[in-house]
Formats: sequence, C-alpha cells, structure tokens
Amino acid sequence: MIHLTTAGESHGPALTAILEGIPAGLPLQPDDLQADLIRRQTGWLGGGPYRGASPRMKLEHDRARILAGVMDGKTTGAPIALLIENADHAKWKGRAVDSMTIPRPGHADLTAAMKFGFDDLRPGLERASARETAARMAACSVCRKLLAALGISIGSYVVQIGSIRAGLSAMALEERLKRAEENPLRCPDASAQEKMQMEIDRAMKAGDTVGGVFEVAAVGVPPGLGGFAAWEQRLGSRLGAALFGIPAVKGVEIGDGFAIAAVPGTQAQDAIRREGDVLTRASNHAGGIEAGISNGQPVILRAAMKPIATTISPQESVDLASGEKTETRYERSDFCTVPRAAVVAEGMICFVLAGAVLEKCGGDSMDELRARFDRLPRGAMGDFQLDPKPKIFW
Repeated sequence: MIHLTTAGESHGPALTAILEGIPAGLPLQPDDLQADLIRRQTGWLGGGPYRGASPRMKLEHDRARILAGVMDGKTTGAPIALLIENADHAKWKGRAVDSMTIPRPGHADLTAAMKFGFDDLRPGLERASARETAARMAACSVCRKLLAALGISIGSYVVQIGSIRAGLSAMALEERLKRAEENPLRCPDASAQEKMQMEIDRAMKAGDTVGGVFEVAAVGVPPGLGGFAAWEQRLGSRLGAALFGIPAVKGVEIGDGFAIAAVPGTQAQDAIRREGDVLTRASNHAGGIEAGISNGQPVILRAAMKPIATTISPQESVDLASGEKTETRYERSDFCTVPRAAVVAEGMICFVLAGAVLEKCGGDSMDELRARFDRLPRGAMGDFQLDPKPKIFW
C-alpha cells in the first residue's frame, strides 16, 4: 500500500508532501506534475480560471520540486518528497496579524478552536484551507502516471452548479471526459456551461457562494481490486473516504447510487452477458464496483459540494473574545470551487486506485508490477475454473 502525508499552512512558506510505496523505475520529472497543478488552479489547461475562482489563483503559479525519491529521472522505490512554495507568503512573513476571534459558520474556525484550545482562530483555518490540496495534487500526479503506465486513466466533469444541471444522459462517457477539458467550468454541456457561469456571476454579485456536483470516472480498471472480507477493504469505502476528504464535499455516491434506491431490484443491477468468450454488462448502475470489488467496468463516482462558507455578505456569529453577537468578516476566497475540486477528486481517486493495484499485484519495480498486472484475469470464460459438483462446506 502507498501512504501520503502533507504538511504546510495556507499562507506559510511552502506546502510539502511525502509519498511512500511507489515502485522503482517509474519515469518522473517535475513537468509530469505540472499539468494537474495548473488544472487544479484554473479548472483546465486552456488558459486562465473561470469567473468566480479566488483572486489568489492569479498570484500563485504552483510548481512542485522533487526533493527525494527520484534519481536519473526515475523513482527509486524510496519515499518521494515534494515541495510547493507559497508565493503569497511574502505578504505575511514578519507581519503582525490581527487576532481572529469571530468564527465563520461552516469553516474549521470554531471546531478547531474547541478541539485544540487555540487562543486565535487562524491556526485552524490555515491548515484546514483547501490550499493544502495543492500538495495532494502533486503527489497524486505521481499515482496518475503509475496508473497510466498500466492503461488506467482518470477524468472528471461538472454536472451541476447551483440549480443548473447539465444534460449528459445521451453523451458517451468518453465524450464527456473530452469536452470537460475544453472549458474552465469542466462542463461537457455547452449550453449548461453558459448558464452555470451566470449562476456563479449572480452569486458574486450578491456577495454569496454556490456549490454543485461533479463526477469522476476511472477507465481501464481491472476486475479484482478491493475486497469484502473486511469493511475497510471495500474499494467503495476507500474511494468514498478519499472524496469526503476534500474540503466542502458533503455527499458521495457510486454509480447511480441514490437513483437506483427508487427502482425495483431487477432494474437496479447490471445484467451479465456473454459475447464470444468475454463476459460483458448491459449497464453500469453499480459504477464499476460490486460487493466492494472492481468488476472491470468504468468506476464512476459522484460528489456534491456545499457552497463555500466564506461569503462577502456577512453571516451571524459570536465574537469569542468578547462574547458579543456579531457578524463574520470577509477573507479572500472563491465564489465557486466545483470545477477545481473535480480535478482534486481525480487525484484522490488516482491515489486510492494506485494503492489498490499495488495491494493486488505487488512489485518493488515497475517491471515486476507490469508483469503481474498483465496476468490479472479480465472476465473471460477461461478465467474461471468452476466445479459443478455439490460440496460440503461446513
């Protein structure tokens, strides 16, 4: 299994990440991490961010430095250390900062102060900030490259912002993923994209924020990842936990999740068919996961994000220093983070799937991993050796 640790504060000198468990022999350069860092900041690779992204996105130009775990352009099997400097730190270094005593509803301000006993709210919000996901994104890009070497690809797209939903039912998954990279809102539906931007613009004008829903898809995932013998082995539980670890994510579903809760069981399953020597499925309601194990179909996950808690319009609160009723004070933030969070979600899914592949196949080097991965059963009739005779199990 692989392990990821990040450190750093939102306005501190830098963010760091240590990624352990990546096999030796994976080609890796700083440029391999750059595309995902740009996409995390802007929503895409085509230019600047959408209207409604934090002004900080124009200041920070994240670039990850590889400090350890890579020699001669290849991973060594040792922990990989990454560093991303915070350009915004120069404005804070050596400066006395007014005490923050008014917690913002929906943030870590109040809960962190209760948990750690801080005499100022800032230490909690500095670490809880979504800025930390830049370090995660860099590390998860290493996992993306490992998966790509095995033929597994991960993408995302936005399906809803505020009350505006994209019309995607008639669009193939491959087309959704392709079109998502053509605009900063990551919406495959061009007509819905325009309305989504208007929804964000309305929130900005009102001094408010807006949330939404995105989907992440992993294509090329082999059958057999995960497990059901213990709850923590289930691939769905791992993927769900990874998505819930993204700030502001409040709901997660796999495949058709909540929708199939309203239909009969005969309509909720994915019929198994035989085409030649290969088993196929008539649908993918399960989102590529059955009984905690990948089944060879694309893994589809959906996450709902609440509106960002920091708003220009003040919200009711209490000054914890004076005990007086008061209102929140605005600090720079996004008006909508759904497109950028979708990219972060891709990274987290890369991390979980890379761990599941390594758990299944093992291997200290990429050559060992590829050889074992290529031998995995893929659902052909010849993969099964069932004995039809009755057996006494107990």
